[in-house]
Amino acid sequence: MVDVLVIGAGPAGAVAAVVLARAGARVRILDRSSFPRAKLCGDTVNPGTLATLARLDLSDEIEERGLRVDGMVVTSEDGVAIEGRYPGALHGRALVRHDLDWALLRQAIAAGAEFEPGTTARQPLLARAPQRRTVNGVIVKSKRAERLIRARVVIAADGRRSTMAFGLGLARHPRRPRRWAIGGYYEGVAHQTPALGEMHVRRGRYIGVASTPGSLTNVCLVKPSGPADASLRDPAELLRQELARDPLLADRFARARLVTQPVVLGPLAVDVSDAGIDGLLLAGDAAGFIDPMTGDGLRFAVRGGELAAIAALEALEHGWSGVHARLAERRRRAFGGKQTFNLALRALVASPGAVIAAALAARIVPRALRAIIARAGDCYPPD
Repeated sequence: MVDVLVIGAGPAGAVAAVVLARAGARVRILDRSSFPRAKLCGDTVNPGTLATLARLDLSDEIEERGLRVDGMVVTSEDGVAIEGRYPGALHGRALVRHDLDWALLRQAIAAGAEFEPGTTARQPLLARAPQRRTVNGVIVKSKRAERLIRARVVIAADGRRSTMAFGLGLARHPRRPRRWAIGGYYEGVAHQTPALGEMHVRRGRYIGVASTPGSLTNVCLVKPSGPADASLRDPAELLRQELARDPLLADRFARARLVTQPVVLGPLAVDVSDAGIDGLLLAGDAAGFIDPMTGDGLRFAVRGGELAAIAALEALEHGWSGVHARLAERRRRAFGGKQTFNLALRALVASPGAVIAAALAARIVPRALRAIIARAGDCYPPD
């Protein structure tokens, strides 16, 4: 039996494993993939997330290898562009998830965590305690065989389609919003501004553009869709059409070449119940997912992994009484304000008129724009 079994070796799982292994816990990480591996993401670590990684002594390789990001430019379909820089000397970094995830996982292994790739979590092992369920292990499958791994704590950091969270009825896809993400990498994109991330807001959709190391450009389209949307069957053509018809992006991508097979994810939103199960903690996208416009996916993963590790250490030392309630409160303090901010920002950019008004206001009161950019980049102290 291990102390903590972490399902998923992405940023949430790796950060949780680092914190736990450094505290002396016996930690094993499982992932169905072999690392390094590709992952659809905006590839930007915002200043607040970078600061959290620095506090955990996990940022050196990211700072060294990632491209510096000093702020954001947001455009509307009417051609209005709002540019804002992070305050002071704060900055983020752009690094493809292939490299970011592998860097964090190597830190977890160096801290003493075991890593078992190519292993899929099939279902939790449940014990019936008086009046409630308890998880005390996971049935897993690898090339060798199906087997049981017992653990005092299981952390499910296995993504937005979490086997643990959905299998136990803790997670569901809400009826709304139903958005899908389509992302790929291009080379030869013209007029790049490497120091600024880009968000191009269009009616009913938005397109994120980010320079990454190696002269590649990350393009991620987020759009509403349903099961009958035929455009998702050919994501490369969908990206080509979206870029070609966009007046601000068409010329820049006219000679660009798509160098990876686009990835499609959706529906993006995942709602997760606060009802906890003893023996199990959720982290990262498995704990709930939205399509964050401001790069919060990595922030929620990194800080969420740390909070799950703290809860696991409490459970190991004192038992499960109050663990889930304390974790839920810490997550509300850490993420509640930013989630409200993101909802307000989505409502703003959904209206072309509001984007134009925001651009005019930014010219008149530039401090308002700086405050929005700082909030989007988590440049303020954590909630």
